[in-house]
Amino acid sequence: MTAVKIRYFAGARAAAGVADEDLVLDGSPTVAVVVSAIEERHGDRLAKVLAASSFLLDGVAVRDTSVPVPAGAQLDVLPPFAGG
Repeated sequence: MTAVKIRYFAGARAAAGVADEDLVLDGSPTVAVVVSAIEERHGDRLAKVLAASSFLLDGVAVRDTSVPVPAGAQLDVLPPFAGG
C-alpha cells in the first residue's frame, strides 16, 4: 500500500472541491496511476483540469508520468495560471 498526499491549487481545488486529500493505492503506483485515481474519484470536472495541469512530486516537476510515486509522497496538481 502506498499513501500519497494530493494538494490541489487554483482551478484544480475548485474542481476537486477540496484543498488536499490523502490517497492510498495498492503496489507501487506511478504518477499516471495516481492522476487516474483522483480523476475517477472526482469525475469529469476535475478530469478536464487534470488534462491541462502540471504536477510536482515532492516539489520536483514531473515531465514523465511513468515516474514511480514513493510511499508518503506529496503530489501537487497545478492547473494553468493566467498572469498579467
